[in-house]
Formats: sequence, structure tokens, C-alpha cells
Amino acid sequence: MEDFEKYKKLGEPDKLAKSEIWQTAIGLQQVDGLKPSDYLIKTAKQNIEGEITIYEVQQRLNGYYEAQPVKSKEDRTEEADKVSARITEILSEQTFSFSPAEYLIIHKRLFTGILDDKIAGKIRDYNIRKDEWVLNGETVFYASAGSIAAALDYDFDQEKAFEYKGLSKSEAAEHIAKFISGIWQIHAFGEGNTRATAVFAIKYMRTLGFKADNALFAGHSWYFRNALVRANYNDVKHNVYATMEYLNRFFKNLLLGDKNILKNREMLIDIGKDTQEKYPKKSPEKHPKKNLLKTKDKILALIAETPEISMAEMGTALGLSPDTIRDHMNRLKAKNIIRRVGPDKGGHWEIIDI
Repeated sequence: MEDFEKYKKLGEPDKLAKSEIWQTAIGLQQVDGLKPSDYLIKTAKQNIEGEITIYEVQQRLNGYYEAQPVKSKEDRTEEADKVSARITEILSEQTFSFSPAEYLIIHKRLFTGILDDKIAGKIRDYNIRKDEWVLNGETVFYASAGSIAAALDYDFDQEKAFEYKGLSKSEAAEHIAKFISGIWQIHAFGEGNTRATAVFAIKYMRTLGFKADNALFAGHSWYFRNALVRANYNDVKHNVYATMEYLNRFFKNLLLGDKNILKNREMLIDIGKDTQEKYPKKSPEKHPKKNLLKTKDKILALIAETPEISMAEMGTALGLSPDTIRDHMNRLKAKNIIRRVGPDKGGHWEIIDI
């Protein structure tokens, strides 16, 4: 994001607006652990400078990837680049219709030619589950395939009938957060739900007169997704309950300019003084993968929260020895999950993929 910071200092409204939209579009790729290429950054800056149109950006990306096809399914850089450009195009348009159809069209525009044609812009016809690191490998219960259309219609009808008049700004922000949480929980699509929901939400909030702080989506899109997960997950047996607390913090920062601290680590269901009482550890024999992932996930949460954190500080936060932290960090670097940017002193960690 540092590539776009200079536009804040230039004081040119058009370039600033374009750079903020690009930051949002690129930042939203983090919700699926994706990182756009240097080529996309370079091309985006040409668009901000007015040298090329967004259409030309997309044409150049098509040519770029035709010339060097992706070598493996694991490499999703092309997806990150093309979806970033498409989000930028949609957020630059002064058009919107509040309807499930618009929601589906946004998804189709983002993912046609990237996801399977049976997925892009289509309501899923199968049930899904997604293991969430913030839930220690558990999943949110999403709408069943057969109920998605009816659920969307219901939520949209309820929102259309809702009266904002008389609400404080804080109450309005909380209501918007609840509505967005509801349509996300339906998870209408097989893939790409969070990015499509975020784009729809930004467009909708504009129609209500809110100017969303794009920097929040640019820098905290992972927090946004995790907050959506926590708003829709219950495990009463272990005293874990759905909470809007984290999502409300995000939306109040986004819409009202509040300065709530956004920490991914706070949302992990297995972090806290009463961890063992609330969410007892599973047996290693029955759940070996989950137990191996716990330290990794906590480290990634710390890095997402404080990129400049030192390994010594990680050890203190997690109660682990320096050698244990170093071993985990070396494994994460070897798997290209994280990397070090800059020197040991004054540098920071960066999450490449999750």
C-alpha cells in the first residue's frame, strides 16, 4: 500500500480518489490470502496518473497472463490482479440498484473467467463448510442450497422496509453491520462471497450518504472477514457465542471515523484467560492437524495485528521459548507463508499467503 501513499500528499482529488479505490480493491484480496503482482501495482499507478483507462488496465492484464500462463492452481496471482481491477471498475461507477440481482451481478462481474462459469454470479446449488482459523478449524453454518434465494429475498425486503429516521449515527452503523453480516452468512456463492459482499456493501453505504473510509478495507480486510465469522458462529456447549462486537468496531471506524483498535488475535476463540474452560483442547490423537495449526495461526494473527513485531515479543505474547518461535517462523518462511521485509531492526513481517 506504500506505493499509493504519495497520492495523499499531492492534494489532487481525482488521483487521491482513484488511489483509495485501488487500495481497497487490492486490500480486499487479503480476505482469501491473495497478493497482487508488482505488474498490477505498476499498471494501477498508470491508471491513477491518468495515463491509461481502467479498460486498458484490464486489457493489459489479459495480455500479460496470456503471455505467461499460470503454472499451477496454487498460484492465484492472476485472480488477485484481475479481481482487483474489476473491483476498481465497479467502485468507480456511480450506479447501483439495491436488490439481490445487483448482488449476483457484482459477483458475476468480479469472477467471470476466473471461477468456474457455473459459479460466477450463480447461487450455489450445493452445501458448503469452511474451516476457519479464527474458530480453531470449525465452520460457520451457512444457508442450505435450497433456501438461499428465499433467504436473500427476505433480508433485502427487511432492509428495504427499515426506517433509519430517528437513529443516531452509531445505531445506523450497527444496523448496517447487522444487515451485511446477514447476507454474508447466507454465503450465496461457492467462492468469493466476502469480496462480493464488501463491494456491494460499499456501494450500498454510499446510497445512504456514508463515505466509507477505504483505508479500513485496504488495511483490515482480514479483520473484516474474521469479524463476519465471529458474528455468525455459536458453540453454546463451550460458551462461545455469536457477537457483533468486532464487526461493529469495524463499521464504526469505517463510517464514523471512530478509532477502535482492530486486533485479529482478540477474535480467536481459543485465546483468553479462561481458554481451557471455554474451549478445551481436543485430543491430539483425534485432531492432530488442528493442534499443529494452533501456534501457526496465533503467530499469523500477531503479524497481521503488528507487522513490526519481533520474535522475542511473539514468544512473550504466546508464552513460548525463543527456539520454539524461531522454529515456527523458519517453517512459515520455508512454506512461503510469510517473509521478512527490510532489516531485522526497522523492518517488518508480511503475510504472503494463508
